[in-house]
Amino acid sequence: MVRTARTPLFAACLSLTALLLAACSVPGTPTAGEIDVRKLEVGTYPVDKFSYGQDSAGKGALLEGFRMADAVVPSYRVDSSLIYGGSGRAVVDIEDATTTALAAVSKPVLERNNMLTAFIASGADKLGGEGAGVTTLTNMVMRFADERTAKTAARELEDADFGVAPDVNKKLTLSQYPDALVHWRPGVANVGTFMAYKEFVISLFIERPSAEEKDLLEWVRKTLDAQVPALDKFSPTPQTKFNSLKVDPDNLLARTVVEERGSATPDPRVFAVYGGTKIVHDANNQRDVAKAVADSGADAITTVGAAAVLRARDEAGAQVLLNGLVADESDHYDDIEAPKDLPGAKCVQLNSKGDTESEYKNRCYVVYHRYVGVVSSDDEPDVRQKIAAQYALLANSL
Repeated sequence: MVRTARTPLFAACLSLTALLLAACSVPGTPTAGEIDVRKLEVGTYPVDKFSYGQDSAGKGALLEGFRMADAVVPSYRVDSSLIYGGSGRAVVDIEDATTTALAAVSKPVLERNNMLTAFIASGADKLGGEGAGVTTLTNMVMRFADERTAKTAARELEDADFGVAPDVNKKLTLSQYPDALVHWRPGVANVGTFMAYKEFVISLFIERPSAEEKDLLEWVRKTLDAQVPALDKFSPTPQTKFNSLKVDPDNLLARTVVEERGSATPDPRVFAVYGGTKIVHDANNQRDVAKAVADSGADAITTVGAAAVLRARDEAGAQVLLNGLVADESDHYDDIEAPKDLPGAKCVQLNSKGDTESEYKNRCYVVYHRYVGVVSSDDEPDVRQKIAAQYALLANSL
Protein backbone atom coordinates (compact mmCIF):
# COMPACT_ATOMS: atom_id res chain seq x y z
CA MET A 1 0.00 0.00 0.00
CA VAL A 2 1.18 3.51 -0.78
CA ARG A 3 -0.19 5.72 1.96
CA THR A 4 -0.97 9.29 0.95
CA ALA A 5 -2.42 12.09 3.01
CA ARG A 6 -6.09 13.03 2.77
CA THR A 7 -5.14 16.72 2.70
CA PRO A 8 -3.19 17.84 -0.39
CA LEU A 9 0.19 19.50 0.11
CA PHE A 10 -0.80 22.54 -1.86
CA ALA A 11 -4.32 23.94 -1.88
CA ALA A 12 -5.81 24.26 -5.36
CA CYS A 13 -6.23 27.91 -6.25
CA LEU A 14 -7.63 27.98 -9.78
CA SER A 15 -8.67 31.16 -11.54
CA LEU A 16 -11.30 31.20 -14.29
CA THR A 17 -8.45 31.45 -16.80
CA ALA A 18 -6.85 28.32 -15.34
CA LEU A 19 -10.13 26.45 -15.56
CA LEU A 20 -10.51 27.42 -19.19
CA LEU A 21 -7.03 26.06 -19.83
CA ALA A 22 -7.90 22.60 -18.46
CA ALA A 23 -7.36 21.04 -21.87
CA CYS A 24 -4.33 23.11 -22.78
CA SER A 25 -1.25 21.73 -24.50
CA VAL A 26 1.35 19.92 -22.46
CA PRO A 27 5.03 20.83 -22.73
CA GLY A 28 7.48 18.17 -23.81
CA THR A 29 9.10 16.50 -26.79
CA PRO A 30 8.03 13.04 -27.94
CA THR A 31 10.68 10.33 -27.64
CA ALA A 32 10.94 7.50 -30.15
CA GLY A 33 8.79 4.58 -29.07
CA GLU A 34 6.88 6.62 -26.49
CA ILE A 35 3.55 8.41 -26.55
CA ASP A 36 3.48 12.14 -27.20
CA VAL A 37 2.80 13.50 -23.72
CA ARG A 38 1.74 16.84 -25.21
CA LYS A 39 -1.51 15.18 -26.24
CA LEU A 40 -2.39 13.91 -22.77
CA GLU A 41 -5.35 15.35 -20.86
CA VAL A 42 -3.62 16.67 -17.73
CA GLY A 43 -5.98 19.42 -16.64
CA THR A 44 -4.23 22.21 -14.76
CA TYR A 45 -1.48 20.06 -13.25
CA PRO A 46 2.00 21.44 -14.02
CA VAL A 47 4.09 18.90 -15.93
CA ASP A 48 7.20 20.80 -17.03
CA LYS A 49 10.59 19.89 -15.59
CA PHE A 50 11.06 21.41 -12.15
CA SER A 51 13.37 21.47 -9.13
CA TYR A 52 12.76 22.28 -5.48
CA GLY A 53 15.30 24.13 -3.38
CA GLN A 54 17.77 21.74 -1.79
CA ASP A 55 18.65 23.74 1.34
CA SER A 56 17.49 21.95 4.48
CA ALA A 57 16.67 25.32 6.09
CA GLY A 58 17.30 23.93 9.55
CA LYS A 59 15.32 20.73 8.90
CA GLY A 60 18.37 18.48 8.58
CA ALA A 61 17.45 16.37 11.61
CA LEU A 62 14.08 15.59 10.03
CA LEU A 63 15.77 14.66 6.74
CA GLU A 64 17.91 12.22 8.73
CA GLY A 65 14.67 10.90 10.21
CA PHE A 66 13.50 10.14 6.68
CA ARG A 67 16.70 8.15 6.11
CA MET A 68 15.97 6.14 9.26
CA ALA A 69 13.08 4.36 7.50
CA ASP A 70 15.75 1.87 6.47
CA ALA A 71 17.03 1.59 10.06
CA VAL A 72 13.75 0.35 11.55
CA VAL A 73 12.79 -3.25 10.90
CA PRO A 74 9.37 -4.00 9.37
CA SER A 75 7.14 -5.95 11.75
CA TYR A 76 6.83 -9.04 9.53
CA ARG A 77 10.57 -9.66 10.04
CA VAL A 78 10.00 -9.87 13.80
CA ASP A 79 7.28 -12.47 13.38
CA SER A 80 5.75 -13.78 10.17
CA SER A 81 2.24 -13.20 11.54
CA LEU A 82 2.73 -9.42 11.77
CA ILE A 83 2.12 -8.72 8.08
CA TYR A 84 -0.30 -5.81 8.44
CA GLY A 85 1.69 -2.60 8.41
CA GLY A 86 0.39 0.28 10.47
CA SER A 87 2.43 2.79 8.49
CA GLY A 88 5.84 4.20 9.31
CA ARG A 89 7.15 7.74 9.32
CA ALA A 90 9.77 10.06 10.65
CA VAL A 91 9.00 11.85 13.91
CA VAL A 92 8.85 15.62 13.56
CA ASP A 93 10.09 16.62 17.01
CA ILE A 94 9.92 15.81 20.72
CA GLU A 95 6.29 16.89 20.95
CA ASP A 96 5.43 14.52 18.13
CA ALA A 97 7.35 11.67 19.81
CA THR A 98 5.46 12.00 23.09
CA THR A 99 2.10 12.41 21.36
CA THR A 100 2.63 9.44 19.06
CA ALA A 101 4.51 6.78 21.00
CA LEU A 102 5.62 7.82 24.47
CA ALA A 103 3.95 8.93 27.69
CA ALA A 104 3.82 12.65 28.42
CA VAL A 105 6.27 12.13 31.31
CA SER A 106 8.92 11.30 28.70
CA LYS A 107 8.99 14.80 27.26
CA PRO A 108 11.41 16.32 29.83
CA VAL A 109 13.75 13.35 29.34
CA LEU A 110 13.86 13.85 25.57
CA GLU A 111 14.39 17.58 26.02
CA ARG A 112 17.14 17.13 28.60
CA ASN A 113 18.98 14.60 26.44
CA ASN A 114 18.23 16.44 23.20
CA MET A 115 16.60 13.77 21.06
CA LEU A 116 17.78 14.56 17.53
CA THR A 117 15.33 12.64 15.36
CA ALA A 118 13.37 9.38 15.26
CA PHE A 119 11.40 6.99 13.09
CA ILE A 120 8.33 5.04 14.21
CA ALA A 121 6.69 2.00 12.65
CA SER A 122 4.03 -0.46 13.70
CA GLY A 123 2.50 -3.74 12.62
CA ALA A 124 -0.12 -6.27 13.65
CA ASP A 125 -1.43 -9.74 12.92
CA LYS A 126 -4.89 -8.36 12.09
CA LEU A 127 -5.81 -5.66 9.62
CA GLY A 128 -6.13 -2.36 11.46
CA GLY A 129 -4.46 -3.75 14.59
CA GLU A 130 -7.78 -4.05 16.39
CA GLY A 131 -9.99 -6.77 17.81
CA ALA A 132 -9.85 -9.52 20.38
CA GLY A 133 -6.69 -11.59 20.43
CA VAL A 134 -4.64 -9.16 18.35
CA THR A 135 -0.86 -8.83 18.55
CA THR A 136 0.59 -5.38 17.82
CA LEU A 137 4.13 -4.04 17.77
CA THR A 138 5.09 -0.38 17.91
CA ASN A 139 8.77 0.29 17.38
CA MET A 140 10.31 3.75 17.60
CA VAL A 141 14.04 4.26 17.19
CA MET A 142 15.38 7.56 18.50
CA ARG A 143 18.73 9.15 17.70
CA PHE A 144 20.90 10.99 20.24
CA ALA A 145 24.25 12.74 20.09
CA ASP A 146 26.36 9.78 21.22
CA GLU A 147 26.30 6.41 22.99
CA ARG A 148 26.64 7.92 26.45
CA THR A 149 23.67 10.21 25.94
CA ALA A 150 21.62 7.36 24.51
CA LYS A 151 22.29 5.22 27.60
CA THR A 152 21.31 8.07 29.89
CA ALA A 153 18.15 8.73 27.90
CA ALA A 154 17.13 5.05 27.92
CA ARG A 155 17.53 4.82 31.68
CA GLU A 156 15.65 8.05 32.33
CA LEU A 157 12.86 7.12 29.91
CA GLU A 158 12.41 3.79 31.70
CA ASP A 159 12.44 5.47 35.12
CA ALA A 160 9.84 8.02 34.03
CA ASP A 161 7.55 5.45 32.45
CA PHE A 162 7.87 2.97 35.31
CA GLY A 163 7.28 5.78 37.78
CA VAL A 164 3.78 6.43 36.46
CA ALA A 165 2.58 3.44 38.52
CA PRO A 166 5.52 2.10 40.58
CA ASP A 167 3.30 0.11 42.96
CA VAL A 168 1.88 -2.08 40.19
CA ASN A 169 4.58 -2.10 37.51
CA LYS A 170 7.20 -4.85 37.56
CA LYS A 171 10.69 -4.76 36.10
CA LEU A 172 11.80 -7.65 33.90
CA THR A 173 15.19 -8.75 32.62
CA LEU A 174 16.26 -10.39 29.39
CA SER A 175 19.45 -12.44 29.54
CA GLN A 176 20.18 -12.05 25.82
CA TYR A 177 19.97 -8.24 26.11
CA PRO A 178 21.16 -7.14 29.58
CA ASP A 179 20.90 -3.47 28.53
CA ALA A 180 17.19 -3.80 27.75
CA LEU A 181 15.06 -2.01 30.34
CA VAL A 182 11.76 -3.87 30.38
CA HIS A 183 8.65 -3.57 32.51
CA TRP A 184 5.05 -4.64 32.50
CA ARG A 185 2.01 -4.53 34.74
CA PRO A 186 1.09 -8.08 35.83
CA GLY A 187 -2.33 -9.01 34.54
CA VAL A 188 -2.12 -6.56 31.62
CA ALA A 189 -1.22 -8.04 28.24
CA ASN A 190 1.44 -5.59 27.09
CA VAL A 191 5.08 -4.78 27.73
CA GLY A 192 7.32 -1.74 27.25
CA THR A 193 11.05 -1.65 26.59
CA PHE A 194 13.82 0.92 26.21
CA MET A 195 17.27 -0.15 25.10
CA ALA A 196 20.24 1.98 24.15
CA TYR A 197 22.25 0.69 21.21
CA LYS A 198 25.09 2.81 19.86
CA GLU A 199 23.71 6.38 19.63
CA PHE A 200 20.13 5.11 19.36
CA VAL A 201 17.40 4.21 21.83
CA ILE A 202 14.99 1.48 20.77
CA SER A 203 11.52 1.96 22.26
CA LEU A 204 9.11 -0.98 22.03
CA PHE A 205 5.48 -1.38 22.99
CA ILE A 206 4.06 -4.85 22.39
CA GLU A 207 0.48 -6.01 22.93
CA ARG A 208 -0.42 -9.70 23.06
CA PRO A 209 -3.66 -11.66 23.44
CA SER A 210 -2.86 -12.80 26.99
CA ALA A 211 -0.91 -11.46 29.96
CA GLU A 212 1.91 -13.99 30.23
CA GLU A 213 5.29 -12.76 31.40
CA LYS A 214 7.39 -15.33 29.53
CA ASP A 215 5.49 -14.77 26.31
CA LEU A 216 5.89 -11.00 26.49
CA LEU A 217 9.62 -11.31 27.16
CA GLU A 218 9.98 -13.67 24.21
CA TRP A 219 8.39 -11.05 21.95
CA VAL A 220 10.78 -8.39 23.25
CA ARG A 221 13.70 -10.72 22.54
CA LYS A 222 12.74 -11.53 18.99
CA THR A 223 11.97 -7.90 18.22
CA LEU A 224 15.46 -6.92 19.36
CA ASP A 225 16.91 -9.87 17.43
CA ALA A 226 15.51 -8.27 14.27
CA GLN A 227 16.00 -4.58 15.14
CA VAL A 228 19.62 -4.59 16.29
CA PRO A 229 21.01 -5.95 12.97
CA ALA A 230 18.99 -3.32 11.11
CA LEU A 231 20.81 -0.62 13.05
CA ASP A 232 24.14 -2.31 12.38
CA LYS A 233 23.49 -2.03 8.64
CA PHE A 234 22.45 1.63 8.82
CA SER A 235 25.02 4.39 8.26
CA PRO A 236 23.92 7.42 10.29
CA THR A 237 24.74 10.91 9.12
CA PRO A 238 27.01 12.71 11.61
CA GLN A 239 25.05 15.30 13.54
CA THR A 240 27.39 18.04 12.32
CA LYS A 241 26.35 17.24 8.73
CA PHE A 242 22.58 17.13 9.23
CA ASN A 243 22.02 20.49 7.62
CA SER A 244 24.11 19.51 4.60
CA LEU A 245 21.49 16.89 3.73
CA LYS A 246 19.50 17.85 0.63
CA VAL A 247 15.73 18.09 0.57
CA ASP A 248 15.40 16.34 -2.81
CA PRO A 249 18.84 14.95 -3.71
CA ASP A 250 17.67 12.92 -6.74
CA ASN A 251 14.84 15.26 -7.77
CA LEU A 252 12.22 12.64 -6.97
CA LEU A 253 9.96 15.11 -5.17
CA ALA A 254 10.13 17.35 -8.22
CA ARG A 255 8.95 14.41 -10.35
CA THR A 256 5.88 13.87 -8.18
CA VAL A 257 2.74 15.58 -9.44
CA VAL A 258 1.14 18.35 -7.38
CA GLU A 259 -1.79 20.67 -7.98
CA GLU A 260 0.25 23.82 -7.55
CA ARG A 261 3.97 24.29 -7.08
CA GLY A 262 5.48 26.52 -4.49
CA SER A 263 7.96 26.54 -1.67
CA ALA A 264 7.67 23.45 0.49
CA THR A 265 9.43 22.27 3.62
CA PRO A 266 10.12 18.68 4.66
CA ASP A 267 7.13 17.00 6.28
CA PRO A 268 7.00 13.27 7.12
CA ARG A 269 3.47 12.84 5.76
CA VAL A 270 3.18 15.16 2.79
CA PHE A 271 6.64 16.17 1.54
CA ALA A 272 9.30 13.54 2.05
CA VAL A 273 11.67 11.10 0.35
CA TYR A 274 12.16 7.77 2.12
CA GLY A 275 14.18 4.65 1.40
CA GLY A 276 12.62 1.50 0.02
CA THR A 277 11.85 -0.01 3.43
CA LYS A 278 9.16 2.65 3.87
CA ILE A 279 7.16 0.89 1.13
CA VAL A 280 7.16 -2.26 3.27
CA HIS A 281 6.29 -0.44 6.51
CA ASP A 282 3.10 0.85 4.89
CA ALA A 283 1.93 -2.36 3.23
CA ASN A 284 -1.30 -4.19 3.93
CA ASN A 285 0.72 -7.38 3.45
CA GLN A 286 4.33 -6.64 4.33
CA ARG A 287 5.60 -10.06 3.33
CA ASP A 288 4.25 -9.86 -0.22
CA VAL A 289 5.23 -6.23 -0.73
CA ALA A 290 8.70 -6.88 0.66
CA LYS A 291 9.15 -9.52 -2.04
CA ALA A 292 8.01 -7.03 -4.70
CA VAL A 293 10.43 -4.44 -3.32
CA ALA A 294 13.32 -6.92 -3.35
CA ASP A 295 12.48 -8.31 -6.79
CA SER A 296 12.11 -4.83 -8.27
CA GLY A 297 15.15 -3.30 -6.61
CA ALA A 298 13.01 -0.46 -5.26
CA ASP A 299 15.10 1.94 -3.20
CA ALA A 300 13.07 5.13 -2.79
CA ILE A 301 9.55 6.51 -2.39
CA THR A 302 8.27 10.05 -2.22
CA THR A 303 5.13 11.23 -0.52
CA VAL A 304 3.78 14.54 -1.78
CA GLY A 305 0.21 15.16 -0.74
CA ALA A 306 -1.95 12.56 -2.48
CA ALA A 307 0.75 11.34 -4.87
CA ALA A 308 3.90 9.25 -4.72
CA VAL A 309 6.75 8.24 -6.98
CA LEU A 310 8.67 5.01 -6.37
CA ARG A 311 12.03 4.20 -7.95
CA ALA A 312 12.92 0.66 -9.02
CA ARG A 313 16.08 -0.85 -10.46
CA ASP A 314 14.86 -0.62 -14.07
CA GLU A 315 11.65 -0.58 -16.10
CA ALA A 316 11.05 -4.30 -15.66
CA GLY A 317 11.46 -3.85 -11.92
CA ALA A 318 9.04 -0.94 -11.95
CA GLN A 319 6.40 -3.17 -13.53
CA VAL A 320 6.96 -5.82 -10.86
CA LEU A 321 6.58 -3.15 -8.21
CA LEU A 322 3.39 -1.74 -9.75
CA ASN A 323 1.83 -5.20 -9.83
CA GLY A 324 2.77 -5.76 -6.19
CA LEU A 325 1.25 -2.46 -5.09
CA VAL A 326 -2.00 -3.09 -6.96
CA ALA A 327 -2.25 -6.60 -5.48
CA ASP A 328 -1.72 -5.14 -1.99
CA GLU A 329 -4.88 -3.04 -2.43
CA SER A 330 -7.00 -5.71 -4.12
CA ASP A 331 -9.08 -6.60 -1.06
CA HIS A 332 -10.64 -3.15 -0.74
CA TYR A 333 -10.10 -1.61 -4.19
CA ASP A 334 -11.69 -2.91 -7.40
CA ASP A 335 -10.30 -2.43 -10.91
CA ILE A 336 -11.80 0.33 -13.04
CA GLU A 337 -10.93 1.39 -16.57
CA ALA A 338 -7.66 3.33 -16.83
CA PRO A 339 -7.04 6.12 -19.37
CA LYS A 340 -6.66 4.43 -22.75
CA ASP A 341 -3.87 6.75 -23.87
CA LEU A 342 -1.58 5.74 -20.97
CA PRO A 343 0.23 2.47 -21.72
CA GLY A 344 0.10 0.02 -18.84
CA ALA A 345 -1.77 2.33 -16.46
CA LYS A 346 -4.01 0.73 -13.84
CA CYS A 347 -6.81 2.37 -11.87
CA VAL A 348 -8.82 1.13 -8.90
CA GLN A 349 -11.80 2.33 -6.89
CA LEU A 350 -12.58 1.86 -3.20
CA ASN A 351 -15.19 -0.81 -2.57
CA SER A 352 -17.50 -1.45 0.39
CA LYS A 353 -14.63 -2.94 2.43
CA GLY A 354 -12.69 0.32 2.25
CA ASP A 355 -12.72 3.24 4.67
CA THR A 356 -13.68 6.54 3.05
CA GLU A 357 -12.48 8.43 6.12
CA SER A 358 -8.87 7.31 5.73
CA GLU A 359 -8.57 6.29 2.08
CA TYR A 360 -9.21 8.01 -1.21
CA LYS A 361 -12.00 6.70 -3.41
CA ASN A 362 -9.83 6.42 -6.53
CA ARG A 363 -6.19 5.53 -7.21
CA CYS A 364 -4.17 5.09 -10.39
CA TYR A 365 -0.72 3.68 -11.13
CA VAL A 366 1.60 4.05 -14.09
CA VAL A 367 5.17 3.05 -15.00
CA TYR A 368 7.62 5.32 -16.79
CA HIS A 369 11.09 3.82 -17.24
CA ARG A 370 12.28 2.87 -13.72
CA TYR A 371 9.60 4.89 -11.92
CA VAL A 372 6.12 4.07 -10.66
CA GLY A 373 3.71 6.96 -10.24
CA VAL A 374 0.79 6.57 -7.84
CA VAL A 375 -1.95 9.19 -7.52
CA SER A 376 -5.16 9.35 -5.50
CA SER A 377 -8.32 11.45 -5.54
CA ASP A 378 -11.93 11.26 -4.42
CA ASP A 379 -12.95 12.49 -7.87
CA GLU A 380 -12.68 9.97 -10.70
CA PRO A 381 -12.21 12.47 -13.58
CA ASP A 382 -9.54 14.21 -11.49
CA VAL A 383 -7.59 11.01 -10.81
CA ARG A 384 -7.52 10.30 -14.56
CA GLN A 385 -6.08 13.73 -15.34
CA LYS A 386 -3.69 13.39 -12.43
CA ILE A 387 -2.21 10.07 -13.55
CA ALA A 388 -1.78 11.46 -17.07
CA ALA A 389 -0.04 14.48 -15.56
CA GLN A 390 2.19 12.19 -13.49
CA TYR A 391 3.26 10.29 -16.60
CA ALA A 392 3.91 13.52 -18.50
CA LEU A 393 5.91 14.97 -15.61
CA LEU A 394 8.10 11.88 -15.39
CA ALA A 395 8.66 11.96 -19.16
CA ASN A 396 9.53 15.65 -19.14
CA SER A 397 11.86 15.28 -16.15
CA LEU A 398 14.33 12.86 -17.75
